[in-house]
Amino acid sequence: MYDTLIIGAGLSGLSAGIRLAYFGQKVCVLERHYTIGGLNSFYRLRHRDYDVGLHAVTNYAKPGTKTGPLSKLLRQLRLKWDDFDLRPQTQSRVIFPGVELKFTNDFSLFVEEVSRAFPAQRDAFRQLVARIDSHDELNLGQQPVSARQVLGEIISDPLLIDMLFCPLMFYGSAVPGDMDFNQFVVMFKSIFEQGFGRPYAGVRLIMKNVIRKYRECGGELRLRAGVKEIVTDGRRTTGVILESGEQLEARNVVSSAGLAETLRMCGTESAPEHQNDPRNVPGDISFMESIFMIDKQPSELGHHDTIIFYSDVPEFHYENPDAPCDLRSGIICSPNNFEYEQPLSEGCMRITALANHRYWLNLPEEEYQSQKQIWANRMLEGGIKHTPDFRPHILDTDVFTPRTIKRFTSHINGCVYGAPHKRMTGETHLENLFLCGTDQGYLGIVGSMLSGITIANLHLLKGEAVRP
Repeated sequence: MYDTLIIGAGLSGLSAGIRLAYFGQKVCVLERHYTIGGLNSFYRLRHRDYDVGLHAVTNYAKPGTKTGPLSKLLRQLRLKWDDFDLRPQTQSRVIFPGVELKFTNDFSLFVEEVSRAFPAQRDAFRQLVARIDSHDELNLGQQPVSARQVLGEIISDPLLIDMLFCPLMFYGSAVPGDMDFNQFVVMFKSIFEQGFGRPYAGVRLIMKNVIRKYRECGGELRLRAGVKEIVTDGRRTTGVILESGEQLEARNVVSSAGLAETLRMCGTESAPEHQNDPRNVPGDISFMESIFMIDKQPSELGHHDTIIFYSDVPEFHYENPDAPCDLRSGIICSPNNFEYEQPLSEGCMRITALANHRYWLNLPEEEYQSQKQIWANRMLEGGIKHTPDFRPHILDTDVFTPRTIKRFTSHINGCVYGAPHKRMTGETHLENLFLCGTDQGYLGIVGSMLSGITIANLHLLKGEAVRP
C-alpha cells in the first residue's frame, strides 16, 4: 500500500513526489515511457544531444534571490541554485510587421520599448502593469476572466495587445485566441518581468538533479509502467491497474496526465456527466518544431537574439490552423544565446509553429516522414526572414509534430498546454484523486514544478488526506 501514487514522471509529478517523500510518505511515480521528463525531456540522436520542450526557463532570478517563484520552488524542494545553474538570456524580441519590441531580464527595457513603439499607449501600458502587479495569481479560487477583455478595457491599440499576447500565448495558452487573465498575469510576470535563463547543459541538468533529490528522499520510480486504469468506487480511488495487469493500491493518486486523460483512466466507474462536461474537454492547441544543429555559433552569423516571437501578419492568430502548420507566425530560439562562460559545442536554431493535430495524427505512416520534412523546410523559409540565413551551415535536423507529442506524453490531440479549462485546486470528482501539471494550470519549467508542490502541500500533507 502506497500513501501516494503519481502518474507521470514529468517535472510536476516528480516535484510532488519530492515534497511528499521528504515528509515521509511512501510514494511511487509511474511513467509509461523509458525515460523521465514528459514535455521537458532530452535524448541522443545521431551522436548529438537534443532537448525537447525546453526553450528557456522562465521566472529567471539571480542566485541568492530571496523572493519569487524560482526561489520558492528551490526552498520547497531543498534544491540549490547550482542545481539549475541558470544563465540569463542576452536579448529577445517580439516582431510584427513594421514594429518590434526588445526585452531582456531587465523589465525597465521592455517598458521603454513599449513607450518608444507605442507612445500613445504609454500611460495605458503602465496602468496595465499596475493591474498585473496587484493581481494575486496564487489565489486558487478565482473564476476565469478573458484577458482580451481586460486588456481591451485598458489598451486601445489592438497591435500592442497582440504583441503582448504573442509570447505569452505561445508559451502558455491552451485557449484559442485568448487566455484566462490569471494565466496572462502568470506568463507576463514570468517572461517580461522576470525573464529567461537556461542551464549550460540544458534540461538534462535540471532533470538529473530533480530525480537525484527524489531518490534521496526515498521516492520510488517505475519506468515502462503505464497506467491502464484508475480503480474507483465512484467516490474514491483505491489505486491503479498498470498496462501489465499489475494492480497497485494507494490512499491517494495524483495525475499529471491531464484532466481528460485522467477521466478516461477512471473508465466506466467515472460518472458520465464528468466525462461529458464541456469543462473537461481536451486541448486543441499543438505545435510543430524543427531543431537545426549548425556548424557555427549563431552569433558568428550575426544572430544575437535568444528568442524571437514573430508574426508576419498584423493580426496575431492563435488557434488550431487549417493548414498542417501555420506559417504566419512562430518562435525562433537559439540555446547558444545565453550568457554562458564558454560557447556550446555546436550551434543550434529551433523554429516552432502552431500545427494542426488532426492532420498529423491521422496522416498515414508512409506519408508522415516526407510531409514532416516538407513542412519543416517551409517553417525554415519563414523563420529566416527574421534571422541570418543559416541553411548552408545545417549539420543535422530533427523534427517533432503533435504525433510525437502524443506518443511521449499521451496527451489527447498531442496538445502541449492541455485543456482550456484549468483546475487550479487540482481537485477532481474523486475525493482522493488530484491533478498536477498542465491541467492544474501552472505552466513552464518553474510553473510545472510549483504545480506539483502546490498540490502536495494543499491536499496531501494534511492528516486527513492520507488516512486510510
